[in-house]
Amino acid sequence: MNTRYTSQIYDILRKGHFICSNSPDLNVQKLYNVLEDEEIFEELYEYFNQINYILEQGNGFFYFSRTENNADLDRKLEKAFSWIDLMDFLKTYDSSFDVGFRFTPSDIANQLKNNADLKSKLEHIKKLGGINTSYPERIKKIIDRLQKENFIILENEITETYKVLTSLNYLKDIINAINISEDIENEIPQ
Repeated sequence: MNTRYTSQIYDILRKGHFICSNSPDLNVQKLYNVLEDEEIFEELYEYFNQINYILEQGNGFFYFSRTENNADLDRKLEKAFSWIDLMDFLKTYDSSFDVGFRFTPSDIANQLKNNADLKSKLEHIKKLGGINTSYPERIKKIIDRLQKENFIILENEITETYKVLTSLNYLKDIINAINISEDIENEIPQ
């Protein structure tokens, strides 16, 4: 193995985080550039595969995946449904919400005042606090989750501005992979 960055890459990816091309962290950018080298990627792929991690490359990001049993698949499906709801909420907040997008919690709160559809979608997201939590508390929980899962990063503490990382492409890829057959597309569930 000829990369001195193996342990740093492992430490980030094993936590379920991403190594993103647009991270403001210079160390993460360096690791991204290391992984972009095809020869190094191949070596690390083989190395991590031996310890049951699959090094994956997405559009502007790298991550680990693993083969899962059926019980884990059910848990992952439930998590995927919650991400679909969150992405729906964020795209309703601003249709241009995508990689590189910048926003503040107050931007979302202001949008809630005038957008009944956005309020409805926030009400639909039940697991983000109880029924009695305020909209700002729910927005904070959404942002905390996005940040914890490494899809956004706090770019400016003073203005409380967040930046969307390239790892958002991972969620978009999951959502885009869902294929609804035309035969059942217009069916009404019973």
